[in-house]
Amino acid sequence: MNNADGIVTSAEAQPVTEKRTSYRWVVMGLIFCIWAIACADRANFGIALPYLKKEYGITNTQAGLIVSLFSFAYGFVQIPVGLIYKRLSEKTTGFLFAIFMIFTSIFTGLMGTTSSVFLLQAYRVGLGLSEGPLGIGCTNVINRWFPAREKGTATGLWIAASKLGPLIVPSVCILVIELWGWREIFYVFAIPGILLAIVWMVMVTNSPSENRFCSPAERRYILDETAANGIERKSARADDVARMPYLDTFNRTKRVPQLDTIGQVFRSWNIFGVALGYGCMIGISNIFMSWIPTYLVTVKGFTSVKMGFLASAPFIGAVAGNMLGGIISDRLLGGRRKPMMMLGALGTVVMMVLLIDAPDSVAYLGVTLVMSGLMLGIGFAGYSAYPMGLATKSTYPTAFGIVNCLGQIGGACAPLAVGILLDRYSWTSVFLYMVGTSLLCLVLLLTVVEPIALRDEGAKARGR
Repeated sequence: MNNADGIVTSAEAQPVTEKRTSYRWVVMGLIFCIWAIACADRANFGIALPYLKKEYGITNTQAGLIVSLFSFAYGFVQIPVGLIYKRLSEKTTGFLFAIFMIFTSIFTGLMGTTSSVFLLQAYRVGLGLSEGPLGIGCTNVINRWFPAREKGTATGLWIAASKLGPLIVPSVCILVIELWGWREIFYVFAIPGILLAIVWMVMVTNSPSENRFCSPAERRYILDETAANGIERKSARADDVARMPYLDTFNRTKRVPQLDTIGQVFRSWNIFGVALGYGCMIGISNIFMSWIPTYLVTVKGFTSVKMGFLASAPFIGAVAGNMLGGIISDRLLGGRRKPMMMLGALGTVVMMVLLIDAPDSVAYLGVTLVMSGLMLGIGFAGYSAYPMGLATKSTYPTAFGIVNCLGQIGGACAPLAVGILLDRYSWTSVFLYMVGTSLLCLVLLLTVVEPIALRDEGAKARGR
């Protein structure tokens, strides 16, 4: 073989042996850290709440309103931000993501400077408006940076980060309070977000096609042009459906065309049904985040150390549930999202019943709260990944904006409802409220279909 032939052979072999990077998981790592810190910024208020109530003399209803203001503001911006992400260029949306993270940190720090209830309310609104675009930004990046077969796992990690933040909050907050005071909680949590935002601007673009660290082979893999080990997988989900006929009958699994336009997104009951169910579950999560520390101190009489441990317990379970739910959904259920969502709603009903008149036992409460978090978290990845199976990459930000908007507004009502219930009744009514919202979520999920999107062009054309 002559040199010319050797050169040709080498050139032809290069695409076959081209190294495929895994930079998408670096991006996922940054998303995980940023979202964990952002969620910690909203959760630290729950630990400070008993001190705030004492200093400002606020009622349970007033406290619930302050907690809810964050979620109302967060939900308010979801649909507008989804439309903005759809219209702006990839580079611009990546830059905006970092800017919103910086503002999230600024409003977190301002919480420690407050001198009145009015400023406390204003800063909570500012935090919600700043953090609101981050959720859509994270899922938008996941949708663009991961192939279909990995989106559930990546989304599960993202959701797990939302529980890791509240998991570390009680221990860190108690330490800070012991060393300095409750105001310093907010100063400490403001710093990491600013640093991570700077790292994001340097290392991440909204799309792999713009990123110098992502190899061409990885870009093709993300676009699903080729599959792992060279095996074509475009019909994999159809094969998975055929292997689970009984589940799909109950699950209402159907092959549906993707939502190509904004109008189709806004007319989809599947999107709105899931969004309302999401609101029910976020409400319960918000109650755990904001009110359980008060419950443990005022009702169970636990010291700060025991309170910190037990307040973390639901989020220990939730982190495991988020990751487990995403992995099961992707690898065992062929990308089906509804089964884990329904299991989470049903399991939450059971755990809330077990918390009614719970004994003053650290062991009982610890196990029950961990399992409550596990059940609550096991379906959470599905609410974010579900619109990915219905919408195109272009319309997904709007679809998820709707899900997150109604989800957050529904979730915002829960802390306020708890404050009203506590001023009139007792904690039994609070746990019964959570039983009812879990059941409502289950009913709503039964009304929507499990979409099998027509991903390849031929199938898509036939579906129309």
